[in-house]
Amino acid sequence: MESDWGDWLPRAVAAADPDTVAVWYLGCNGFVLKGSEGTTVYVDPYLGTGDPPRTVRMIPVPFDPDDVGDADAVLATHEHTDHVHGPSQGPILANTGGTFYGPQASVAVTQEEDWQDAYDLSTDQFETVAPGDTFEVGEFTVHVEVAHDPDAADPVSYVFEHESGTFFHGGDTKPTEEFERVGDEYDIDLGVLAFGSVGMIPDKETREPKRTRWYNDENQVAEAANALNIDRLLPSHFDMWKGLTADPAALTHHTRSFESPRTLELVEIGDRVDL
Repeated sequence: MESDWGDWLPRAVAAADPDTVAVWYLGCNGFVLKGSEGTTVYVDPYLGTGDPPRTVRMIPVPFDPDDVGDADAVLATHEHTDHVHGPSQGPILANTGGTFYGPQASVAVTQEEDWQDAYDLSTDQFETVAPGDTFEVGEFTVHVEVAHDPDAADPVSYVFEHESGTFFHGGDTKPTEEFERVGDEYDIDLGVLAFGSVGMIPDKETREPKRTRWYNDENQVAEAANALNIDRLLPSHFDMWKGLTADPAALTHHTRSFESPRTLELVEIGDRVDL
């Protein structure tokens, strides 16, 4: 994939020496986490341009995956193309020797597309996970949790525990009763929830415009964040697809009367926040 920004973002990640955990937003639902000891994890990185005219990318391609030199793991929340994408993730795994973690349907995509041969990867670079699993990636303890995404086969969310704080990535989840348990079980400092408008998107089969809701609206974001007891809420995905973009600043009005989230972290592609 050819970057619109050159290699400055991978270089910024490589050069960073965070005191806690640094988190970069890659646009769409992609993130990079780098801990104080240097462990680097990519979650749902997507550098594709979509499937015009059905899905049209509205933001820059922030880096070329061949420019990534350090990645201990690449995590996928579910099997959709903007979360499991060979041209985006295969070169990262090949260059770094990192491990791909994802639920069964996500790993199945890598097998159907034969990532091992296409990117010269080994069998032990792929791990299948499910809700209830816990694994270690360097200085992070990663808990695999529930997600409610009716459009996905077996979506998951991830809770990253670090000595300096806890990060939650919900993938494309919508609210679920299970989130009250998750909120009670973990002290989530920074949490990501997908947000977007409802729009008219060409149907996958007929290509006729169809009313489409893929992500949380304002009230759903507020409901999920409050159930999860998130301290700092970071909305994602609002910037990505033509016809489904939204203004995350609107969430201020929808969350202000709830106990959680306490703070909104409004970021743009390429921005960094720290735990």
